[in-house]
Amino acid sequence: MPEEMKKRTMELMAEQHFHCSQAVLAAGQEKLGKGGEDLVRAMGAFGGGLAASGDVCGAVAGALAAIGLKYGRGTSEEREDPRMWTEGRAFLRRFREECGKGSIYCRDIAGVDWTDAEAAKAFYKSDRLKDCIGMCGDAARLLGEFLEK
Repeated sequence: MPEEMKKRTMELMAEQHFHCSQAVLAAGQEKLGKGGEDLVRAMGAFGGGLAASGDVCGAVAGALAAIGLKYGRGTSEEREDPRMWTEGRAFLRRFREECGKGSIYCRDIAGVDWTDAEAAKAFYKSDRLKDCIGMCGDAARLLGEFLEK
């Protein structure tokens, strides 16, 4: 259920301090019954917009990874489902419209320069953190809609 994915993502971020990318992917993995902690661990580097650079939002990276889990291939013998690309692009379009303030970039959405230690500390002490957690929850809800297709 998309609303359960939203709740789970927000819980993972607020209570267990997972990065956006990890929380959204973990909720997607649970929905699909796939993956494991190594994949969640690997997604850590996507938080803060790709290695805390402010680039592509980690929630987007986590969601696309979950879409890849559903439609991608894991061996050379398997074939990728073309829906990986069409659903991925459709997710990006809706994310921009519904979650990302017209953007997919962390710097635009969270409004923080992660390379500035003082700015990052201030973010974690502000209401912007709560806003970001809520937005990631919305991204997970949206992902849930795509995974239920």
